[in-house]
Amino acid sequence: MSTPTIVVAEDEDALATLLQYNLEKEGYRVLLAGDGEEALIVIDEAKPDLLLLDWMLPKVSGIEVCRRLRQKQETRNLPVLMLTARGEETDRIRGLDTGADDYVVKPFSMTELLARIRAVLRRIRPGLADDRLSHGDIIVDRVAHRVKRDGREVHLGPTEFRLLDHLIQHPGRVFSREQLLDAVWGSDVYVEARTVDVHIGRLRKALNSGREVDPIRTVRSAGYSLDMGA
Repeated sequence: MSTPTIVVAEDEDALATLLQYNLEKEGYRVLLAGDGEEALIVIDEAKPDLLLLDWMLPKVSGIEVCRRLRQKQETRNLPVLMLTARGEETDRIRGLDTGADDYVVKPFSMTELLARIRAVLRRIRPGLADDRLSHGDIIVDRVAHRVKRDGREVHLGPTEFRLLDHLIQHPGRVFSREQLLDAVWGSDVYVEARTVDVHIGRLRKALNSGREVDPIRTVRSAGYSLDMGA
């Protein structure tokens, strides 16, 4: 399944960077635009799967960007999620009337935003709902938070689930402990690198009930990867 592309049209650099970091961590390809004019150009060139659109953009406003997109045949059905500091009911209605698919008022929680993005993608383009990931005989259901291996249920704690979820999105790629800490625990949380080893150990134990091949490869002095050929 191809990686969904999201254009983030946001003129606050700090917020744009934060959005890019968190969306890329979720496995999306992210393109940034600092104003409405640039957003229209990037959308035209990249043909994204979703647009995160700030209401108050320089040059061309978010509302105007949305209006123009809805007028063009190629972008008429592009999912648009509006970000705005305006919480008033009339503004929300105006945003939706212009053709936005959903609306998130700042300040918002990243968890809520990511859930809204997944919901919009699922609703509008079911083929993009990357809710089931598989590698070899392992299947991860990201919505139900369930894991199966060779048909049997694998019970994982939340951290082990997030570890497996991250590894299965990049099969064969080696991640250092620091990269896994960043992706699973977050860059603003202080956790010792040794903690990764402990959770990898728990993940291994849950995945390997005895006779199966260990899918997690330890790469000496480099890190870990999910590799069925290990």
